[in-house]
Amino acid sequence: MIAEPTLLSRSVQKENSVVDVSSCASVHHVSSERNENRQKTVRGKRKARECSENAKRKRSKSSNGNLGRAETELKNGDVEAVTLFEVVSMGRSAMQAVVDDWIDAYTVDRDTALLDLISFFIQCSGCKGMVTAEMFQSKQGTDVMSKMVEDLDEDTGLQFKKFLAFPWILTVTWPLDMDSGEYPLIMSGLYWKRFRSHFCEFVSVLVAQCQNSVIFDGYLLNTLISLLTELSDSRVRAFRHTCTLAAVKLLSALVNVALNLSVSVDNSQRLYEVELAKMASKRASQRLDRIQRKISELQDRKFEIENMMDAIFKGVLLKRYRDVIPEIRAICMEELMVWMKLYSSVFLNDSYLKYVGWMMHDKQPDVRLKCVLGLQGLYQDQSSSKMDLFTIRFKERMISLTLDKDHEVAIQAVRLLMVMSQSCEDVLSPDDHKNIFQFVYCSHRPLAITAGEFLYNRLLCNPELSRPREGASDQDRHRELVLARVRSLIHFHTESELHQHVLYLVDSLWDSAGSLLKDWTGLTSLLLPHTSCQEQALSNAEEAFVIELMLASVRQAAEGPPLSGRGAGKKVISTKEKKLQTDVCATLTEHFIKVLPELLSKYSEDAEKLTSFLRIPQFFQTDSCDLENSQYVQALLAELEAVVDRHTDAGLLETAARSYQSLCAQDSPWHSLARPTFDRLIQHWTNTLGTWLEESLSSGCFTASEDNTLEILSTLKKLTAFNIAQDLSKWSLYELGTKLLEAEIKHGGLPMEVTVEALRCMCSCVLWKLNTFGEGVTSRESSLQQRNQLRAFCEKCHRCLSHAEQLVREQAFMCLSDVLIAHNYQLQMWDSTAGTPLLYTPDPKLQKALLSFVLEHVFTSPELDTPSSKVSESECGEGRLEDLHRRRNLLASYCKLIVHSVLEMSMAAEVFKQYVKYYNDFGDIIKETLNRTRQMDKIESARTLVQCLQQLYLRLKQEQDRGNTCSSRVQTYSSIKELARRFSLTFGWDQIKSRESLAMIHRDGIEFVFKGFVQQSEKHSPPHISYLTILSEFSGKLLKLDKKTIYSYLQKFAGEQVISNREESWMPLIYYRASLMGTAEGEDATSFISSDTNKQPSLTNRSRSPSIKQVNSEGDQRFLSPSTESKGNKGLKSCEDSKVHAAALSREQRSSSLVSDKGPRSSDEVDVDTVDIDV
Repeated sequence: MIAEPTLLSRSVQKENSVVDVSSCASVHHVSSERNENRQKTVRGKRKARECSENAKRKRSKSSNGNLGRAETELKNGDVEAVTLFEVVSMGRSAMQAVVDDWIDAYTVDRDTALLDLISFFIQCSGCKGMVTAEMFQSKQGTDVMSKMVEDLDEDTGLQFKKFLAFPWILTVTWPLDMDSGEYPLIMSGLYWKRFRSHFCEFVSVLVAQCQNSVIFDGYLLNTLISLLTELSDSRVRAFRHTCTLAAVKLLSALVNVALNLSVSVDNSQRLYEVELAKMASKRASQRLDRIQRKISELQDRKFEIENMMDAIFKGVLLKRYRDVIPEIRAICMEELMVWMKLYSSVFLNDSYLKYVGWMMHDKQPDVRLKCVLGLQGLYQDQSSSKMDLFTIRFKERMISLTLDKDHEVAIQAVRLLMVMSQSCEDVLSPDDHKNIFQFVYCSHRPLAITAGEFLYNRLLCNPELSRPREGASDQDRHRELVLARVRSLIHFHTESELHQHVLYLVDSLWDSAGSLLKDWTGLTSLLLPHTSCQEQALSNAEEAFVIELMLASVRQAAEGPPLSGRGAGKKVISTKEKKLQTDVCATLTEHFIKVLPELLSKYSEDAEKLTSFLRIPQFFQTDSCDLENSQYVQALLAELEAVVDRHTDAGLLETAARSYQSLCAQDSPWHSLARPTFDRLIQHWTNTLGTWLEESLSSGCFTASEDNTLEILSTLKKLTAFNIAQDLSKWSLYELGTKLLEAEIKHGGLPMEVTVEALRCMCSCVLWKLNTFGEGVTSRESSLQQRNQLRAFCEKCHRCLSHAEQLVREQAFMCLSDVLIAHNYQLQMWDSTAGTPLLYTPDPKLQKALLSFVLEHVFTSPELDTPSSKVSESECGEGRLEDLHRRRNLLASYCKLIVHSVLEMSMAAEVFKQYVKYYNDFGDIIKETLNRTRQMDKIESARTLVQCLQQLYLRLKQEQDRGNTCSSRVQTYSSIKELARRFSLTFGWDQIKSRESLAMIHRDGIEFVFKGFVQQSEKHSPPHISYLTILSEFSGKLLKLDKKTIYSYLQKFAGEQVISNREESWMPLIYYRASLMGTAEGEDATSFISSDTNKQPSLTNRSRSPSIKQVNSEGDQRFLSPSTESKGNKGLKSCEDSKVHAAALSREQRSSSLVSDKGPRSSDEVDVDTVDIDV
């Protein structure tokens, strides 16, 4: 709570008297009345405190003695007085009147009024203490100055600051907790944010109202400046922050006074010159003298104000601009920039600018931001001539701020350089411009937009580009301007060599260069034949850029930001923006539906450019279109048909299929025109393919000529591309593909490309069937028919997995993955009311074939060919990247089959084995698969890891028994141990979440080692005992309670004598035991291995009650699962009993219990409410 200092004594003693300005909070329970005075209420605006000590003081003087208090009428007729702090807190309405009342009170009793003002600043600092003032009249100045301290009073336990604010020695006392408490300037909420603005306004209003009266009395401002200077140098942050803000705002107000005085001096000087220019007979000497005296008086006042400003600057800003608090540094820089802008004749010079340059290196972004924003204002005011030296000295720093880690600082730095470039043409070199322009490709969109604005203003708005050719028409002039701007953009894009996507450049320029990018008429005029001179014709590369630029602008207008890598998500646009976007889309639709047929006809032979043009219909605004453009639509459809008949490029066909889908949509106004055309086109291709297949497969095998094969392949590519975009099931494409695959399976001879396209076509048909299956009520017959089709397709793909061509094998694998995952999804989303579901499970042979395919085609090391030259080395590198991308796709498809439960989870064991060996290539995919399977079933996932490790271990043992230790197919023991360590890291830090899985891993590992083992001698050990060293990698993830539980389970199999055996053959068991017990007791595992066989580990912490269940004499221990929490009460009671019993045991008995047949009974830092687990 912020208390209010009050004046305890109005009579100011003139010689070494004491006046206390104390708060109610500083009085420690003096009376019940003061306790009640400490309560206050804040609702909306700050209300006046009731019954406060200040408010109830009755004054014998008139209202001029209010001393800065505003009087308000209450309902009962009483008069309530509030302090300056309360008035400022309440808002602006009473502030003007309060300042006027304070000035009136100051003229009556300046000491008392000034003390009220001093208490106001102390209270605004959040001080809950007391202010004491005594007059400074001692002539022993050195003795007094030596007492100016800030320290802790050990007797009272209060902090105090004693300083000189002439003519007083002020002592401020406050509690110790003020350093850690909040104060008004940093408190959150709208109320305190308004308080800050009101506080700053109060200082400005105070100086403004006093500028013609008491400000020059040599008393008010001197005392105030001394107060603020001393408090701004305090060790207490609240005083330092508040008084620094007040001091710089005071200087800003004095700047306004100095400006007014400068205006008055100029006006008086002009008046003096006019009077002096009169004839001697008409000249009034008295008037001249009066004007001259006024000028001298105004100049003296201005000089006095400047001295005050200099005192504040040297006393406050020079000390605080390097304050440890970034808010204080930011305040200093912000106000310094204001002074430079308002009073440039004094402050705008290198002696002040150097502080701004230095603070641009500040560690806090807010301080750097204030400097950059202030410099923008200075350069905009055409003050660069006074800043030449500063610009030369700090230009590199301003350019480097564009790379600032804070995005806002970087944005404003680019704007600063933009302003500098506009105000001074040669301040930035071409290399500087080039470096700044590169930000149009950065991932942060606001920074890219700012750089785009800079690029547009610098390159595209160059006056030299807009010089028209003499005698040219308006249309030609516009075309020449567009051409010049586009060529400038092409030059920048080709020179940057940073990004190949024009889409990001368009996104950066969209807000600033929208007039150019939305000028589709001008852009298309550059591509169409024109009657102007041929010198303006575009080259092939320039045409490609214009087409890409036009396509990017169409996409930006239709969809808008954000792009991939720019922005976190889809932007929610307002109704106004939506309407504007709709209007722009309608405009581009109306333009391109007329121009696009001509463009398609001109570039009919260029597949790459046609692909860009064919994307434009996908952005048409069909809602705003009517049937008046039907002739243009028919021309567009005719050109589309001609394009797809002529070309077989996969990208072009896919884009054309999407465009047909957009034109044939049910809500499209051109559906009646586009749909029949589309149907005729598909029917024509289907009939053509059927005819060719009848001729080629007449004898049961494929016997087509080379030309016929090309026709079949091109037609099949077109049908496949269109079938992926739309459902073409009614044209029986599946049956056509079946004929080709059956001929290949039975007789062979089918070209590889035809086989791949047949697989893709059939796969898309099956996927469409699965997508539409279940839309209505399905009968059992339809379900059986669909299942037979699915089974037949999977069998054909299974046969193709052993095809001689690798591309065919990979395509068959991808088709199988897609179909099986789609079928699984269809089962999960099946509605029981839709009838009989489609049930299909891949047979074991198919599952094994999929696994074998992955092992053969994914986990293979590519052969390293020695490159003969740099070109071949580059091509080899690109080929390896493509090969890696292909293998990653295959592995991801197989992992999706496991994640979607198409394949059993145990099928992932072979994939997990490769985690370490192929970590750089597939580590992310395998790790994500492991996490997904753990989310599905954590126990089964852990069992898969156990299976993986045990299979690798057994394979290694078999190779070692055969004497073959150099096989590259077998992982070494260290690699298996490293794999176990990597598996353990995937369990994360949440031990409670994974305790069941880890317990199962240890249980299966112990059983695997001691299965069927019967000890015949001391040196005789289990054959798989070295597996325990691998198993120990999972011990670090166990809870301490579970470590003891697992150790007891180990005793059940090994026995105490075996565990105590120190023979070399038993070292893995000792190591495993150390991993369970050593870390649990805070001892290093190696100490257990090297310790004496007869020495048992000592317990270091037995103070806590164990929650471990006692083990019976036979060692048969049962572990409870978390589902048995209902038995917690009994467990707690038994734990308490065991705690009492354990307290009665001696140290030796408790130590020996570690190796007894009852298992571990130590109580090492285990919570009582911990639940045991079932191993």
